[in-house]
Amino acid sequence: MTLEQALALRKGRRLVFTNGVFDLLHTGHVALLRHARSLGDLLIVGLNTDESVRRLAKGDERPWTTLEDRATVLAALRDVDGVVAFAEDTPCAIIDALKPEIHVKGGDYQAELLPEYGHVAAYGGRIEIVPLVEGRSTSKLLRRIGLE
Repeated sequence: MTLEQALALRKGRRLVFTNGVFDLLHTGHVALLRHARSLGDLLIVGLNTDESVRRLAKGDERPWTTLEDRATVLAALRDVDGVVAFAEDTPCAIIDALKPEIHVKGGDYQAELLPEYGHVAAYGGRIEIVPLVEGRSTSKLLRRIGLE
């Protein structure tokens, strides 16, 4: 989905936005997406491109699945209304364009330390930090199957 398509889909509905790599989708991801969707009428997910994942120091082998595959899986989830890819290191440009009422991040983040914090605060939005699902992470999954 393009940014323009996401804007058209909004049509005055309460928009929730989250973003991430979503490599090797697991229960923790699904719980975050389900919680995010429960906060509004529409959930748009910002998805890091393969190049931006590598810049985020996730490792030369990451992502394990391609942008196209990650976007397809996310878009197929009932709680996700749209997926917008971004090549920048942060989702700030998407946030500036969409102005979601709520920006959701996982419990491993602190709202005030996010690069997007000032962007969300500037238009009166809020950041919601969702608790992590204990023991569920892509890194732990990769270690368990011997890939990291």
